[in-house]
Amino acid sequence: MQPFRFAVYANDAELAEDWAAFARRAEELGYAALYVTDHLGRQLAPTAALAAAAAVTTTIRIGPYVLANDFRHPLLVAREAATLDRLSGGRLDLGLGAGWKVSDYRQLGMAYDRPGLRIDRLAESFGIIRRLLSGEEVTHHGRFYQLERARVFPLPVQRPHPPFILGGGGPRMLRMAAREAQIVGFVPQFSTGGRPLLRYVAESGLAERVAIVRRAAGERFDDLELNVFVADAGVVGGSQPIGPTLLALLRSLGPAAIGGSAYLLYGTLDQLRDGMVRRRDKLGINSYGIPARAMEAFAPLVASLSGC
Repeated sequence: MQPFRFAVYANDAELAEDWAAFARRAEELGYAALYVTDHLGRQLAPTAALAAAAAVTTTIRIGPYVLANDFRHPLLVAREAATLDRLSGGRLDLGLGAGWKVSDYRQLGMAYDRPGLRIDRLAESFGIIRRLLSGEEVTHHGRFYQLERARVFPLPVQRPHPPFILGGGGPRMLRMAAREAQIVGFVPQFSTGGRPLLRYVAESGLAERVAIVRRAAGERFDDLELNVFVADAGVVGGSQPIGPTLLALLRSLGPAAIGGSAYLLYGTLDQLRDGMVRRRDKLGINSYGIPARAMEAFAPLVASLSGC
């Protein structure tokens, strides 16, 4: 059974004014990692933000949560990842995904291809990135990418390569993560139009997805970190002001109506702690990405559960 691990993720450009203080505070509170999402809305660009966070911290890990594969060539991804790992002293978790947000593709003027095609591109790209980060010279003539004697230098500190997070919600993506990644990132499965499917938001949907990972991982399963992307979270009671407490209480009614959800965490600290312990005992879920707005409220859970 893997110990609990908590990351905080940011996707709000308004943090830019206090980004250094935010990164230092996340480290001070005991979060294991600081991640940045990869979308084209009002948010910080991940690579630059992560480099800035690494420069003002010493122990907290950093990583994209997750890079949309279609937006970048794998050689450029590997080069930036190696640089981030080198400059952070070996603290990078490299998150990769197939891309899902329709508005990002629209802004880029790119076709929003069917999921299978996006995953095909990711699978080819992932193999290239892993080889480059492992120090290989790569010549590759594939369906989507062409490279001639490509190398990355300087190489990352972590050998043979930084840990990979592969994030997704569909069966094929999860099987790939189970076989290839060190961290499996769970999100609800999306429709072909890029919307989360309600049945996969519930605890029962997550249990189905974990079962897929378990079968595909085989003997690797016990070594995997199983991470849930928490879309929203709030703590009821405790030292929280009455406004956030009431908001968290109201928002908790939605997940309760579908039998609970690991993606929408609301409740008292005791309720949240009990749910996390139960979920790990039953499913093996040991890792959570907490949104920045809930970082302070969840700090007592981080302090009591991290490493346990």
